[in-house]
Amino acid sequence: MAPKISRRSFLSNIFKVLAGLLLTPVTGYSYARYAEPGWLAVKQIPLTLKRLPASFDGMRIVQFSDVHLGFHYTVEQLGMLVERIQSLKPDLICFTGDLFDSTTGQDGEPAAQVLSRLQAPLGKAAVLGNHDYYGKEQDKITAILTQGGFNVLTNRSLPLKRGKERIWLSGVDDMWDGKPDLGEALKKTAANEECVILLSHCPDFADTALKHPVDLQLSGHSHGGQVRLPFYGHIITPEYGKKYVDGLYRLGDGKLQVYTNRGIGVSVYPIRFWCRPELTVFTLRKG
Repeated sequence: MAPKISRRSFLSNIFKVLAGLLLTPVTGYSYARYAEPGWLAVKQIPLTLKRLPASFDGMRIVQFSDVHLGFHYTVEQLGMLVERIQSLKPDLICFTGDLFDSTTGQDGEPAAQVLSRLQAPLGKAAVLGNHDYYGKEQDKITAILTQGGFNVLTNRSLPLKRGKERIWLSGVDDMWDGKPDLGEALKKTAANEECVILLSHCPDFADTALKHPVDLQLSGHSHGGQVRLPFYGHIITPEYGKKYVDGLYRLGDGKLQVYTNRGIGVSVYPIRFWCRPELTVFTLRKG
């Protein structure tokens, strides 16, 4: 026979169930608001590129994106991020846009000083994102990145050399608020068969990049959806970040590989759920 349950035990169990139902939304919001946005993930991604020269085999690229300074992310936090990036011993550092969320305010000079602490043998490069255009501050943010030691690649390329071999690092303007011109960016690379890595804030620019001699595109913008559900994925993403939302994609039978970084900060809503902020470490291998 089933044991009898006292009225007190019965009421106690009912209270526990009700309390659990009431507290779950509170706990979930507290986690999404205060815990996960600061829980940085470092992803290690090995990539094989067919056109990668032998001297670049083993090259390490660290990508970060979408810092959104000023919207629940401070210059002090940026300083800790810089220390973490340096600890990963990058050969090249790439930033794929949205340094500030809206306006720079008083944080422009301090941010530039913090960014200047980043060092890598092959340098560091950046492109602008749509938020870098807010308040018509794109020139100011370009200056901050430049002062911080970044090559801002607005529709242009630069060569990266190891010994007698080289690859090209290219960048395009933002797809949403800028004027991306990949043809102009690749002007110096068009006459050869050298490996090209492209920085584009918006991942959906990959449909354009696929039509050009680009081997790898690094992007951000989508934040991975910022809020994701288990077994479902992202709920909503911004314009130009809807097709290649999160992680690695291979297009054109592997001709172009695209990686979308989840970003560091938050935007619109100060929460993340099932979508931790991300630093990505790529180790390139010759195919």
